[in-house]
Amino acid sequence: GRGFAFRRKQKIERQYRKLKKRRQMHSQQADQFTETYPEHLKHLYLAEEEKLRRRRRTPDDSVSSEEKLQKAADVSRMCTFSSRSVVTQEQFKNKTSNQKAKEEYEKIKAEHARKKEEAEKRKQQREEAQRLYKKKKMEAYKILSKKTKKGQPNLNLQVEFLLQKIQQNT
Repeated sequence: GRGFAFRRKQKIERQYRKLKKRRQMHSQQADQFTETYPEHLKHLYLAEEEKLRRRRRTPDDSVSSEEKLQKAADVSRMCTFSSRSVVTQEQFKNKTSNQKAKEEYEKIKAEHARKKEEAEKRKQQREEAQRLYKKKKMEAYKILSKKTKKGQPNLNLQVEFLLQKIQQNT
C-alpha cells in the first residue's frame, strides 16, 4: 500500500527528476557561448590578450604614445579588485599561492558578510510589516467588536469603519 517502501520509491523518483532537470539546465547553459568574462577574472584574460598582441606585433609596428597611454589606462582600470586596489600584471604574477588564497578567502568572507546583512535587513523588514499588519488588524477588531450597553453590535462604528476603508481605497 502506502507504507515505507512506497514513500521511499517516491523520494527516489523526485531525486531523479531533480537530477534530470539540472542536467538539462547545464546543457542549455553550455550551448550559450558568450564573449564576456567573469568580473573577478577579467584582468587575467585582458593580460593574456595583451601578451598575444605583443607576440603577433613585429618590431616595425609602432604605436603612438597616446595609444600606449590609453591602453595602459584601460588595463589598469580592468585590473582592479573588489578592494579597489590597482594590481598590475607583474604584481599579480609575483604573488605566492598563499597570498592568492588569502585574497580569495577575504573575498568569500566579504561576500558572506554582505549576504548575511541582506538577510538580516529582509528579516527586519518582514518583522516590521507583520507588526504593522497585526496593529492594524487589532484596531479594526476593536472597532468592529464594540457593543452597546445592551450587548448589541455598535453598527454606527462598523459603518464608519467601512466608510474609512472605502475612502482609503479610492
